[in-house]
Amino acid sequence: MKAKRLISASSSRFAAQLFNIITVAALIISLSALLLGHLLAGHKIGFLPFVLSLPPVMLWLGASIFVYASIAHHPNPRTAHYNKWAGYRFYGVMGSLVVIGPSIYGMLGGWQGLMLVLGTAVLIIVPWALYDIYQAAREPWQDMTIEVAINE
Repeated sequence: MKAKRLISASSSRFAAQLFNIITVAALIISLSALLLGHLLAGHKIGFLPFVLSLPPVMLWLGASIFVYASIAHHPNPRTAHYNKWAGYRFYGVMGSLVVIGPSIYGMLGGWQGLMLVLGTAVLIIVPWALYDIYQAAREPWQDMTIEVAINE
């Protein structure tokens, strides 16, 4: 037996924007924590900016896999398109920073190196993600009706 389900236009739009919204929030929180840690830390606890700034990014890196996978097979192809490119952007930059980041951090050291590495991620990802959020909001979304198999 099959049942019809309605996927609203606002639900499709929100799903298209979700990965980008959380990515922007995680990076801004991480950058803010880095700056706050630098302001609070003295020379005796120089690791504080590092300790404060990485958890939001690391938590989102883990959680993003589940968010990406849950949206990847959305029935609306535009929603899956926005999700795909948000994932490419985030995972590409984070993967590149795993390779390039240690050498940047090694050149400058301390919080300056971490600021440059995290700042690079923010400068690449955030403007592009905000543009995608804006584009998804402007797109003409429509309600969809899908058939779902029901096991009795």
